[in-house]
Amino acid sequence: MSKIAVLIPCYNESLTIRKVVEDYRAVLPEADIYVYDNNSTDHTDEIAREAGAIVRYEYRQGKGNVIRSMFRDIDADCYLMIDGDDTYPAENAREMVNLVLEKGADMVVGDRLSSTYFQENKRPFHNLGNRMVRYLINKLFRNDVRDIMTGYRAFSALFVKSFPVLSKGFEIETEMTIHAVDKNFLLEEIPVTYRDRPAGSESKLNTFSDGFKVLRTIAALFREYKPFKFFSLVATALWLIAIAFFVPVFMEYLETGLVPRFPTVIVCGVVATIGTLMWICGIILEVIVKKHRQLYELELNQLRISGIGKRGL
Repeated sequence: MSKIAVLIPCYNESLTIRKVVEDYRAVLPEADIYVYDNNSTDHTDEIAREAGAIVRYEYRQGKGNVIRSMFRDIDADCYLMIDGDDTYPAENAREMVNLVLEKGADMVVGDRLSSTYFQENKRPFHNLGNRMVRYLINKLFRNDVRDIMTGYRAFSALFVKSFPVLSKGFEIETEMTIHAVDKNFLLEEIPVTYRDRPAGSESKLNTFSDGFKVLRTIAALFREYKPFKFFSLVATALWLIAIAFFVPVFMEYLETGLVPRFPTVIVCGVVATIGTLMWICGIILEVIVKKHRQLYELELNQLRISGIGKRGL
């Protein structure tokens, strides 16, 4: 029988954690349910343990840190990640797990945005942020993922054991999505019902500070995963600036035969040269990234040989 692990990162979710554990225990009775407590002060860990969950601790604050420990510590054939705030009903859990175990999907995304998210969510800036992140990632990485930041996902063992977790906070979902798209993992999406937090339960996501971190993460990952495109855009911007300042000087030279603004010409030459260097850096880094992708594929093959992520487990 395939081993299923339900992963629930938690920080002060005492109002909802019991119901979450019991709901997922009912639909996935064969699964091991892990609650990783992230410095809660409201006895979340005690309530989860009473509900039958396996409770462990991550003392470095941040969801990314919790996911890193979960992925390192737990061995399973399928991993189902959910939030502990009871916003994701358990009715889709079996379908998501089956897509991993039977179809061989590497990541199954629980798509809130195509379902009830915009009706249920009471924070308008979160709605705007989700739309903005979805647009940016799909535009920059030429994909069509419908929900980038959902916390409801299922993973194969191969994805979990080969995913380098770098983010520390809520930007972890964005990093997961971009990694899956860039490395050509089999990604499936299914619409899932979303419901807002119950009264008294507060979101740990700060709209502006965490939103800024997500945007910064997108920019950094775009630079790292698509360096030629990134540095070509930088180079183009610098070349346009140089041209914009150089053209008036050049037109004046054609009319009078004189160059009265030599400093402007020199600065334009320097800016254009920097742009050319940026473009060359993009070419070099693109070659390096391609080599890394090749090495990553070889590492995936080694993981399969060692028994991790084999189809039909």
